[in-house]
Amino acid sequence: MAWSCNTKVQVGAMFLVLFGWVSSCVTTFVPLWKNLNLDLNELEMWTMGLWQVCIVQEEGATECKAHDSFLALPLELRVSRILMCLSNGLGLLGFLLASVGLDCWKTCEEKPDLKKRLLLAGGAAFGTSGIMTLAPVSWVAYNTVLEFWDKTIPNIVPRWEFGEAMFLGWFAGFFLAAGGLLLIYTTCLNRTETPAVPSAVCPQHPAMQGPARMSPWSHRSHSKNADLVI
Repeated sequence: MAWSCNTKVQVGAMFLVLFGWVSSCVTTFVPLWKNLNLDLNELEMWTMGLWQVCIVQEEGATECKAHDSFLALPLELRVSRILMCLSNGLGLLGFLLASVGLDCWKTCEEKPDLKKRLLLAGGAAFGTSGIMTLAPVSWVAYNTVLEFWDKTIPNIVPRWEFGEAMFLGWFAGFFLAAGGLLLIYTTCLNRTETPAVPSAVCPQHPAMQGPARMSPWSHRSHSKNADLVI
């Protein structure tokens, strides 16, 4: 069965939010939010995430330690934990709502208004999930930049820099927000079918019509011509 343009946009949006949600979950749990290179020991590199700190040695060995206390963390990391977990939960809820509201899904097909509301709710959940991903990643990045260029800290003190998870988090938030907006946009499109053209507007071809109505004078002309035949 051929899909309409609206259905194709919905499927494309679902692929966007799927990639964004998976990337957001990875960003939440990997300890790669910040990187720290020590000048005294160039064979080691420190990495920090929302849940643990790791030491990566040049030989490939990695040792990780969980944060001692949630309350001992900086404010941005505590808020980031909460927002990222909420973002992942909202993304999962968005999948449950939007998948039922897709045009290509035959569930609740006899209730188009319900499917439209479910799709709208799913798109809103994805958009909110994207914002909840972008906000903590941008906040941690902003504080990292401030600390890196803080002139009150001696130059001999190593500085934290951006980790790979930050860039992944930005992409995840963008894809979630873009996919959610696309789903909301599809609910605003006109889904009316093209009406059948009446015969008065588009008359049938003469060859397709039935026998034409005979003129009241036609039998007289035929009878007159019949007298001329010998």
